[in-house]
Parts: sequence; structure tokens; C-alpha cells
Amino acid sequence: MAVDGAVRPYLAGLVSAGNSAGRDGGEVQGSGLGEGEDSSDLSLRHPCRFRFSASSSAAAAAAATAAATERDKRNGVAILWYKHDLRVDDHPGIVAASRYQSVVPLYVFDHRLLSRFSDEMLELLLHALSDLKYSLREHGSDLLIRYGSAEKVIQELVKEVNATCLLTEEEVEYDMMRTINSVRETFAKVTSHLERNQDLELWRTPFYDLENPEDLPLSHEDLKKREIPLVSPFLCPAVPAAQMNLDWGHLPTYDYLKEFINGNKYKLKRSWTSLKETSAETILQKVISRSETPIKGDFRSNHAYGKRVDSSVFVTQSGKIVGGGTLAVLNALAAYLRYLEGTARGDWQEVHERIRETESREGASFYALFGPALSLGILSRRRVYYEAIKYEKERNAGFLSPFGYSVSTVAAAVDAVCSMEWYWVMALRNQKINEGMHSVRIWRWKGHLIQYTVVGDKGPAVLLVHGFGAFLEHFRDNLGGISDGGNRVWAITLLGFGRSEKPNIVYTELMWAELLRDFVIEVVGEPMHLVGNSIGGYVAAIFARLWPTLVKSVVLMNSAGDVVPGYSSIPLPKERQTSGATWLGARLLLFYLRLSIGQIVRNCYPVKTERADEWLIDEMLRSSYDPGVLVVLESIFSINLSIPLNFLLKGFNGKILVVQGMEDPISNSKCKLAMLNEHCVGILTREIDAGHCPHDEVPELVNSILCEWIVEVEDKLHHIESCQ
Repeated sequence: MAVDGAVRPYLAGLVSAGNSAGRDGGEVQGSGLGEGEDSSDLSLRHPCRFRFSASSSAAAAAAATAAATERDKRNGVAILWYKHDLRVDDHPGIVAASRYQSVVPLYVFDHRLLSRFSDEMLELLLHALSDLKYSLREHGSDLLIRYGSAEKVIQELVKEVNATCLLTEEEVEYDMMRTINSVRETFAKVTSHLERNQDLELWRTPFYDLENPEDLPLSHEDLKKREIPLVSPFLCPAVPAAQMNLDWGHLPTYDYLKEFINGNKYKLKRSWTSLKETSAETILQKVISRSETPIKGDFRSNHAYGKRVDSSVFVTQSGKIVGGGTLAVLNALAAYLRYLEGTARGDWQEVHERIRETESREGASFYALFGPALSLGILSRRRVYYEAIKYEKERNAGFLSPFGYSVSTVAAAVDAVCSMEWYWVMALRNQKINEGMHSVRIWRWKGHLIQYTVVGDKGPAVLLVHGFGAFLEHFRDNLGGISDGGNRVWAITLLGFGRSEKPNIVYTELMWAELLRDFVIEVVGEPMHLVGNSIGGYVAAIFARLWPTLVKSVVLMNSAGDVVPGYSSIPLPKERQTSGATWLGARLLLFYLRLSIGQIVRNCYPVKTERADEWLIDEMLRSSYDPGVLVVLESIFSINLSIPLNFLLKGFNGKILVVQGMEDPISNSKCKLAMLNEHCVGILTREIDAGHCPHDEVPELVNSILCEWIVEVEDKLHHIESCQ
């Protein structure tokens, strides 16, 4: 791969990386500066302060045994367990491990962690692991490859190498946290014979210079006001070799890896996972075709990528995302940042072409191209920030303008990684404090962090979907009530709302329907009763029509969408573009919402206004300051509500319940119910004295209605099964 002058200083630094970071046991100095650079040229103000997140609250107690611990480390063996941190650059785990006499880097092909990867992500993973193995060898080490459950692999390896320490990156995803806790218990048992108790040590790559994530302000606006210093990236120290004979293993081929995943008991139902392989748009087109209804409009066609250059950074078969190792991704980042400069290099021209193809809205191309690589940790977020700011200063004689960045690519990269970091640290903070009414979990969807919760451990599955601007806590008094009726109840915060991530993407009703599909397949794991309010009801109706095998029944509560009598054609979604009017409208709308959110919410609760309490309004106001909220608001002007409800609900005879708050200030409830009853076959309707959010305004009544409905549908389903 050709190396441009923009990344050559970085490559030179890697060669001498052993001198770039210390082994002083708690703090690593060195910001990854090239030769001759001055630290004042950086926007990252402090050198890296590496801290173990698991021990920050017990610093005083740890100091008492520090000397003995350091002696153990100098003579001990550390296992460095890689997961989503596939790099040697800016890797605090390597720095911590370098204090040991011997280090065994490990990657485990665990079915539970791999089964949810798309085919393209598996390709990217194999390329990243190949580069990581090569990089570790250059630093005097290697990458141990093992297959099976992480608990069993690590248990056997600890015994084999007599490990005294296990290091791995801290996680916020619920399934990953469960796996880490299970490994922690296994490691503690295997090392229980040692003089001092051994524990799994967690590390993270801090973006903000905070001692504890609990110190992070709840509002992003408050974070900006505090101007918390950022932490610098650093280069890789020398990695102590594993001073023992080991079978390091070989990376699998792509075909072998697919066979390994598909042939395991942890693999999700094949008939279900195949549902994820086809987009909602394609399925909608097929559904319309089967219904013999004329199609109005055309779908976007997928771009046919041409032949790739020899040094291409687009390593997967689709050619859509940046991949390879750290240096390849850094090279692509350099090309991305310099988009406006032009280039004669073929690999950079290819990056520039992809920018034009993926820029569905301003700045969206960065995550589209680099998001998967960041999800696998091929680059750290703070390395991206550092490189972007460094380039910006190069363009501006060493200064940063207070009025913004000089090129849109720098703004896109900085905004993306800062946003990703905010939601990650917020998720970590919430996991540690857990101050909500229900235990909140994190699920990662296409690299984005999604909040959800579940109440109950037996009975039929129920999924609650909120409306525009709300979040899972909007069902605060429904989760327990429905669960008490003998059900397992999930509630999710959709991408773009509440404390779920708000990436710079195009938000559509079909995208949210795909999110629900994947959530049911990966998390719920069985067909469920789907309950949606407002826009959540419309998304639920789309989901049910496109993937009916995943749905037992549908409950619409003051749903968005209209009934179209005798519709002659179905309008297909068009490519969503952000216009100047949309850009301005979103900003005016946000200004209005922040001023009037209290009154707007109270108007939706006309019967019991006191239910629109201070907590609900404050949380909506807090989320309005989250990074990315303007992108979500812009989607209001492009969401397609023109697919008729009577088309979407077709075929669900006897499995549709409409709960309508008759005092809804947003729509004409009487007219809507009349249209639904006339043009939708086999639906049941319930009129209640409430506004737009009946589930939160009169939760006891709605809970009772839903529990009765679920029992009735379950009885019908059991009767059908017994007859068959």
C-alpha cells in the first residue's frame, strides 16, 4: 500500500514505538507526536492517563499493596483478551500488560459473539485480525487464536500458561458484560490458589479526562460548558513476548468461519436470521407485488461498484466500507479528510468516490465508511479526533477557529467520534449508577448503542414501542403492570431517541422497522405481541406486515398513519434528501420544542395532566441537547406515512387491537376509529377517556386491556396449534 506524507510521521512513530510509552504502572506519558512536533499544536491537552476502571474507586486500598502487586507483575504472566479493540495503536490494555514479564494476546472465536455479525462484518473481522497478528509479531509477540466459549478457552489457557492476570476492555453491551462477568468468575476460581486474589482487570480508552464516568454531566450542553480536557492517543510500547511454547493457531478462512458459526448450538434460528438478509424496502416491494397493487415510484438501486484499485482500503466483497488494519484505515482517514484537495493517487480517489456515493446528508459519509472499523476497534475514537484536529491546524497555521472547522470532512469526523464517545460513556455511567425505574440494558445494532429493558421471566413475550420524541421510560407504569399479568415485557428506545445513540444517518420508518426486526431476532428470540404508540404504532404495523412470522398480535395506541379507502396504488419510499428548508425547519422546531416542551406534553395528557410530570418533561428536554438530535428532527419532514394502515394490517384478522384515547389533540379519534372499523377486517377497538398517550395517562386501565388481549390471543393460538 502506498504511504502518503500525511501518514508517514505516524508510521515512523510505530517503528520506534517501544520508546513512546512508559511502563510506570499507572500513567503513560506520550501523545503519539511525530518528531519535531510541539505538544501545543494539539487540541488534546493532556497526555494519556491510563486508569483501570474497575479500581478507580479503591485507589487508597490499592496503594497499600502496590509494591507487592508490582513484584507479582514483573514475574507474572498476563493474558490480553481482545474483543472489539483490534489494534496495537492507542491501546491502554497493551500498556498495562507490558508491565508483566510475559504477555499472551488472545482472540477467541466465540459463537455467541460472532453469530450476530453480518457477513460483511465477518469479512472485516478476519482482515483486522490478520493485520493485528502481523502487528503483534512486529512488536515481538503474536496473537493466540482459539475457538469455543470464552470461559472455557480462558480457563484452559490460564492453567496452561500459569497466568496471574487477565486484561480486557470494559464493555457496555448487556451480552458482552454477561460474558465478561462469567469469565471473571471462571478466572477467580482457577487462580484461587494464588497468594493474593486475582481479578480480571478492565481497561478503557478514555476520551474525556474524568476519574469516574459518574462525574460526567447528564446533559451534553453541560459537558460543553465544563470544557473537560481530552486525553491524547499514544503509540504502542514493546510487548513482552510469551516466554513459553504455545500453539498460536491460525486464522480461519471466511468459509470455515461461516461453517463454524452455523454449525453451533448458539446460532440463532437459521429461518430467522435469513430474514435479516433482505432489506425492508425489498420485502415491501415483494409484498405489494403479491397483493397485485400497482406500485407508485421506484426503489433506490444499489450502486454497482467498479473494479477496485490494487491498494484499495475497501477490503470486503461489497466494497462499501473501509477495512484492513490500523495503517490502512489511517490512510483512508487521511484521504477522507483531504477530500477537497484532490489527488492523483488511485486509492485516495477511490475513497473520494465513496464519499460522494455515501453522503446521503451532510457528514453522513464518515460513519458509513468508517463506522464498522471503529466498532471493531481498528482505530480508537480519540485517534480519529487527533488526526482530524491535527489536519485542521495544518490548514490554519496551527490555529482552530472558534467559528467551526474549515472543511466539512473534519467536522464530520470530529462530530461522529465525539458523539459516539458521549453515548458510550453515558451508557457506562448509567450501567454503574442505574438510577432509572428499571434496569436498563444496551444492545448494539449496526454499531449503534440502543437502550432497552425487560421485566418478567416467564409467559408470552411483549414488546413496547414508543412514539416520536419519547423513550422506553414512557412505559414506566406499563412494564410492571403487564408483567404482573404473567408476561415477559420488553421496551426499547429507538435509534435517535432518549438515551439511545443519535448517529448522523437518514432516519426512516423502514429503518426503525428493521431495527425492531433485528431486536426481536437477536434479543427477544421468539414471536411476540407488538404494542406501539403514535409513530411507534405505525412502525409496528410496517414490521408486522413485512415479517408476520415474528408477530403474534399488534396493538396500536393512537397510531400515526391513515386509512385510505380503496387505495389504487402504494407509494414507495423515495430517497430522502436534506434540503435547505428541512435544515432550517429542524432548527426552528428544536428552538420551539425547548421553549414549549412542557406545554406540548401536557396538552397530550388532557384527562390527567398531572401524569405529564416534571421527570418526563425534564428527560425530554435533556435529550434535546444530545449530539445528533437535529438530524433526527430533520427526519420529521421526510418520514413517509403514506402507506395505508388498512394495507399494512391486511391479513392479521383477529390479531389487531386498537386502543384509542378519544381526547387526542393530535388527530380526530372518532373519524380514525370509524375508518379503521370500516376498512380493516377483523380488528377490535377500545375507546378510552385519554389523550395521545393513553398508556401513560391511564396506565392501570391500559395494562388491564392489554393483559386481557394477550390472554385471548394466546388461547386462540394454542387452540390452532392443538388442532394442527
